[in-house]
Amino acid sequence: MRRRSVPLGVSLLMLQVVIVLITVCAAGLMAAKLQSDRIRDSYKDRMLSVAESVARLPTVVEAFDAPDPAGTIQPLAQLIRNASNVTYVVVTDRTGVRYAHPDPARIGEMVSTDPSTALSGRVFVGTETGTLGTSLRAKVPIRSPDGEIIGMASVGILESQLAADLAEDLPELIGWLAAAALVGVLGAALVTQLVRKRTFKLEPAEIAQLLETRDAMLHGIREGVVALDDRERLALVNDEAVRLLGLTEDPTGRPAADVLEDGGLLDLARGVDDVVDRLVLAGERVLVANRTTAKTHGRPVGVVLTLRDRTELHDALRELDGQRTVTEVLRAQAHEFTNHLHVISGLVELDRREDAVAYIERVGGAGSVTSGIIGGAMADPALAALLLAKSSTAHERGVALRLDPASTVDARTGDDALTVLGNLLDNAVDAVSAGGTVRVLVRSDTTGVRVVVDDDGPGVERSQRGRIFTLGVSSKAPRGAHGRGIGLALVSRVVTRRNGRVEISDSELGGASFDVWLPEVAR
Repeated sequence: MRRRSVPLGVSLLMLQVVIVLITVCAAGLMAAKLQSDRIRDSYKDRMLSVAESVARLPTVVEAFDAPDPAGTIQPLAQLIRNASNVTYVVVTDRTGVRYAHPDPARIGEMVSTDPSTALSGRVFVGTETGTLGTSLRAKVPIRSPDGEIIGMASVGILESQLAADLAEDLPELIGWLAAAALVGVLGAALVTQLVRKRTFKLEPAEIAQLLETRDAMLHGIREGVVALDDRERLALVNDEAVRLLGLTEDPTGRPAADVLEDGGLLDLARGVDDVVDRLVLAGERVLVANRTTAKTHGRPVGVVLTLRDRTELHDALRELDGQRTVTEVLRAQAHEFTNHLHVISGLVELDRREDAVAYIERVGGAGSVTSGIIGGAMADPALAALLLAKSSTAHERGVALRLDPASTVDARTGDDALTVLGNLLDNAVDAVSAGGTVRVLVRSDTTGVRVVVDDDGPGVERSQRGRIFTLGVSSKAPRGAHGRGIGLALVSRVVTRRNGRVEISDSELGGASFDVWLPEVAR
């Protein structure tokens, strides 16, 4: 049978009450000891003062020379004992024979404790057991007028009297301790209530289950989540966010400025208003970011960023836009091809075969154009395939794509160069109008790859050349679902990572010329 756990509130209250009681008891014992020491020190001072007073009384000193010293000293000792509220005042001669004692029957007898300390000229203060019981006593030597030790004065109080005095003070001390314990218990109950309120009255097992569920959900979803506290420190980064940001470890606890310094994420986090679906770059990855202010009881406590990977979606949407354009062009060309077939059919029926062959050669010469475009790139099949695909798209848009005869491809261009070339060609084809021209120069060898894309479009204004590689900046109007201002930003990221360079100038064709150098291409 499973044992039922004690509720958190009860456990906290019991633990705090035990701590309060232990503390109060320890404080009470210490206070009682201090009070006992205070009472003992007070009596020590009193007994020493009384003993010295007795030893210095002229009447007592003179009585030692009388025939009956006890007759004079005993009444005086009793008077002093009653006045000073001590248990006894004993006076002896230099041999230890009593001249005064609370019990007159013991006068003339030897003292029951060792008198040698006082009779040797020293003062003794301590606890000894005598005929009256265990007592705290002070012994002082009695000297004659010429300084000779002639006896001893001993004053004491029973230990039972000290205990009785302490017992008189204990009720008040216990009362204060009980009040302190009551306040401590009430404080413990208040703290327990506050803790339960802060934990939403959840038990430890429930809190642990919530944390496990939260971690499982946050680290299991395919969307990056980054939470920042009010000091701009990363409070939470799930696994997907670590992947999207290109991190090697969980950066939780680090300053946001050290992790979100790239792609505008830090500026987004430092903003005031919430943001929905803003494009940002993390390295060379296109992300869609959302910003939400986290609040507790209506008070801002931090910021939550959610990140979605749009790199593949961006490429897919761009390809979809291209396919849509091709589809529209093919639909239009279908009618044109039908017309061509009608002309050819008519020429054949008219038995004008030479005219039909000439007409076919005139309208079917596109194949030579395509072979001319990719001929110089056949050393790299990936580059040739990219140029073939881009030339087909450009042709359907009415744009002439030409490969510069000076192109030399002696080595694999690599994925980075293909990314750069693909984005530059897309921008160039978008920039020129139907009937325009785009020229490509590719030179690759073991030292690197150079890519130059020229067009006869409107070009790029000099004032814009310094910021055109910034994410979201574009000289063209938005088109399609994927937006603008991403392609050149990716080009800039690739060039920066490869320690290359990119230059923009006026093209010989009349538009813009993009010249990119990527060193040390991996084979």
